[in-house]
Parts: sequence; C-alpha cells; structure tokens
Amino acid sequence: MKKIVCCACILCAIALCFVSCGKSASESDIRLYANANEMYANEKFSDAAAILSGVNKFPPALTLRAKAEYFAGNLDLAEKSCRRAIKYRPAACEAKLYLAKILWEKGEEAKAKKVTEELMADNPHDVRLLRFAAIMALEKGDAVAASGLLDRAAEMSADNAVVLLDRARLRWISGNGPDALKDLDRARAMLPWDTPLARSIDHLEKRITETLQ
Repeated sequence: MKKIVCCACILCAIALCFVSCGKSASESDIRLYANANEMYANEKFSDAAAILSGVNKFPPALTLRAKAEYFAGNLDLAEKSCRRAIKYRPAACEAKLYLAKILWEKGEEAKAKKVTEELMADNPHDVRLLRFAAIMALEKGDAVAASGLLDRAAEMSADNAVVLLDRARLRWISGNGPDALKDLDRARAMLPWDTPLARSIDHLEKRITETLQ
C-alpha cells in the first residue's frame, strides 16, 4: 500500500510540475518515468533505460534515460539522450552536466570544457558541477584551480546542511524524531569544517535524543 501511495505521489508531482510550466506529457510517459525512476534508484540501469526507450519528448524521462545509459556504460546512447533532452529543454542543467561528463570520458576534452564553462556561468553554486570541474582541472594537472573549485563546493555543502537542519527541526516539531536525527547526521557529514552550525546540530540532536529516551 505504501509503495502504491508513493508512486501516486510521484506521478502527481510530475504532472503538476509540467502543468505549472505550461507543458504537457502523456499519462503513459509519466508512468514509465515513475517506473524507470524506481529501477534507477535500485541501480538497475539497463532496465531503467529500456523502460524509457520509447519516450522521446519528455525531458525528465530523457535525462533519466541518459543517466541510466551512462551508468550502464553506453556512452554513445547516453550522449544522444542528453542532446535530445537539451533539445526539448535548453536549460536542462542535469542533462548538460551528464553531457559534459560523457564528452570528457570519450576524450572530447575541449567540448566537455566548453559545456562545463557554459553551465558554470549560469549555475555557479551547483556543487555537482563544481566537483566535476575540479576533477577536470586535477586531471589536467591544475591542482590550484581544482582546490579553489572544491573550496567553493565545500561552502555550498555547508549551505545545504542548513536546509537539513531546518527540516530536522520541522520533523521534530511534527513528532518525527527518528527522521529528524537522520537529517542531523546528514547535515553534520556535509560540514567541511568546525562551524557554529555544528554546535546547533549537536544541541538539537541532544534535545531530540533526550526526548526519545
């Protein structure tokens, strides 16, 4: 029952997203996307890609298919899916990031660098993008540039920790102490150094733990 409810929630969320963006997707495509997303989460990448093989105009499904093909080792197919996703949604950041990764792994370094630089111009605070740019810099022997990029990514990770701390508070207030503690563990792991935020995490964790005992 829980699985059915979760699936329904995913379908509703996707449908609402596309209605709000003025776009349409068939119910069949949305269901295939939801099923493939579950396969992808379970690391069944070839199965996820196969489920979406006939979906050609739904950008989220195309991006998911590209990721599944990438992790399944099918770089040529993954590149085609990325480019198709970008065709239907030019601002598709995730599809462009995976396109850059694919081009880099295929040895097309100049193209990968161009895509990455264009992405960073529009998304300077994307942690995944900063990490990938750092990897490229390090592999080219530029440790200084790589260090600077990772420093920026670390700062962004600290910002993400604040979001988890806020959600932990909300979950605790709502009576969900166990999940609040999970959020606090994740928030602590994101902190790149000792900060006042770490003390806030420790303080809230202590209060929740004492309440649950």
